[in-house]
Amino acid sequence: MGCVHAFDVLGDPVRRRILELLASGEQASGEVSAVIRGEFGISQPAVSQHLKVLRESGFASVRADGTRRLYAVETEPLREVDAWLERFRGFWDQRLDALGTELARGKRERRTQGEVSEDE
Repeated sequence: MGCVHAFDVLGDPVRRRILELLASGEQASGEVSAVIRGEFGISQPAVSQHLKVLRESGFASVRADGTRRLYAVETEPLREVDAWLERFRGFWDQRLDALGTELARGKRERRTQGEVSEDE
């Protein structure tokens, strides 16, 4: 699956929330549906459609346990997204390093100013 498709799947807040719920471990479709319906005010068939998209796109798997359907996160598509984002981490790291430098400079200036005002 390409990252464009992955971001299409992850672009929906309901699907992102379902993945967040599944990140804590395997859950029955009824449990997921109850939370999502409560938080987003959508119907059970709409939740089922989101679960289907996650399943068909490889972000979630499902297995039968008696009459229950248990969903779990599949990590491979998330690894692909992470790999795509990796090329941009350098920008974040550079900015965070620059922010750290500025914060350290500000602390030094405050200490220096504090020493001057104590001497006065």
